[in-house]
Amino acid sequence: MLKNLKVKSIILFIILIFLTSCGGGSYFPDARKQPVNAEERVKKNISEGRGLKLTTSLSGKNAGGNFTFASSNPLWRATLEKLDFMPLSNVDYAGGIIITDWYGDIQSNEQIKVAVRFLTNEIRSDALDIIIYKKECNDLNNCQTQKINNSTNEEIKASILKRAVIISKEEADVKK
Repeated sequence: MLKNLKVKSIILFIILIFLTSCGGGSYFPDARKQPVNAEERVKKNISEGRGLKLTTSLSGKNAGGNFTFASSNPLWRATLEKLDFMPLSNVDYAGGIIITDWYGDIQSNEQIKVAVRFLTNEIRSDALDIIIYKKECNDLNNCQTQKINNSTNEEIKASILKRAVIISKEEADVKK
């Protein structure tokens, strides 16, 4: 009986060694690749999805997230103001996109659609990507759609950016 227990213990010990040796240290990060500074380590762990966030009751800090709303984003507000004459088809603040519906004169066989992609919330020249589509219809069922890339794209972008700067300055003045 004692011999049987020793054999089982040895077998179990060998199995445990094999199981823990699998992965070759993938559970523990390489110390050479870890930042020395604790704050940098925390940021790296959070960006990789590791770590623990304490709630208000434990840390004494506000546990709420940092939310930004469309009404507080000057770039978003400026875009909506500049495109207010066109009907909107898709507006997604979280996805960072505004797409208008087809717009044109009743007598014309041409219509345009504008898509604005927000690449950043900062007011700068590369913050927006403006795409304009043109649809020409000969008959009710015969329509051709093409992407337009001309100076109008840049004019719309410049107009939105100028208005966003004005809105931002107005908000800063109100806070003073």
